[in-house]
Amino acid sequence: MAIEVKVPALGESISSGILAGWQVKDGDIVEKDQVLYELETDKITSEGTAEVGGKISLKVEEGDEVEIGQVIAEIDESAAGDSASTDEPAAEEEAAEEDSEESTDSPAPSPAVRRIAEESGLDPSTVAGTGKDGRVTKGDMLAALEKKEESSPAPKQKESAPAAKTPAPAPAPAKGERPETRKKMSPLRRSIAQRLVSVQNESAILTTFNEVDMSAVMGLRKKYQDNFVKKHGIKLGFMSFFVKAVVDALKTVPGLNARLEGDEIVQNHYHDIGVAVSTDKGLMVPVLRDCDQKSFAEIEQDLAGYAKKAREGKMQIDDLQGGVFSITNGGVFGSLLSTPIINPPQSGILGMHTIQERPVAVDGQVVIRPMMYLAVSYDHRIIDGKEAVSFLVNIKNSIEDPSRMLFGA
Repeated sequence: MAIEVKVPALGESISSGILAGWQVKDGDIVEKDQVLYELETDKITSEGTAEVGGKISLKVEEGDEVEIGQVIAEIDESAAGDSASTDEPAAEEEAAEEDSEESTDSPAPSPAVRRIAEESGLDPSTVAGTGKDGRVTKGDMLAALEKKEESSPAPKQKESAPAAKTPAPAPAPAKGERPETRKKMSPLRRSIAQRLVSVQNESAILTTFNEVDMSAVMGLRKKYQDNFVKKHGIKLGFMSFFVKAVVDALKTVPGLNARLEGDEIVQNHYHDIGVAVSTDKGLMVPVLRDCDQKSFAEIEQDLAGYAKKAREGKMQIDDLQGGVFSITNGGVFGSLLSTPIINPPQSGILGMHTIQERPVAVDGQVVIRPMMYLAVSYDHRIIDGKEAVSFLVNIKNSIEDPSRMLFGA
């Protein structure tokens, strides 16, 4: 009996995806719960497994766009029993293959793992897999590369070694040639592009700026970091301070905790904050739930969990849905100033930037302080300039005097 393998429903807003790669070949004998394929949608990348064991027949090619519910393969259950009763020569051949140096019991690497292996030269067979049945995941490869870089000694210069033969340079392109390559946009990148264009066309985006002295926050982190790590097992970062500052500002200026639906303004009375995370496939904005009820440690743990999920490609739809306001930190890449774009249907977003020591006037004296530019982009259709400026000043005050967030001052 042939069992159809269909693309499962992944969320109300997802109607299609790209079959990024098959983990099996046409005609292979697969086992129940074995990973069959990797599906990339406009929001997440997920894996599909076999519901039954048997011989698989593939119906679509790698790179094809597939619809939710589409049949992409069939599994013949009757072939599972036939594969167990092989004749003696076949059994001997299988045993010989097991003894050969080229054979392996590890599952086929995913497209992401193969791509990292090709780019870095790291052999997946040398990496300990944490996936199902010991399968090497993208996160395993990245962790192994990071460990390899940390442990690699600096190259030593040979004092009197003979000069090595310099490889012949690649032939220069013929005069007038302009080499280029093309590749199809991923569903995630296409979705980001469409969303950014639509929000620019549909919203009246305006940005207001300010700068904040990071001395107080940096002093607190330095003073309590060791105890924080010992107690909670995680470092105290800057983002938890800004999340708490945003929550406090949303309570003070609730106009930014609202969204526009048609001709109605929907006021939110909860504080789910989206934090932008950069991945090799594009920007994702996982949502931290009920931030007004969480401690700094709980926020840091949530952030670390989402960062790990993003690296390993395990982000789920529920992780990305909702949110009343977003924060993006271009400072980790060295951005000094930017105008962030709103994440619809939200009405505002905070942009953090790099910290630079700059001379500032304090009590009539010029002093050097670690300063950061802040930017708030907002939908001017429902938020007035006064509200946006007050919101940003509230964040500035909370960061420069963190005790305000602790005592609600």
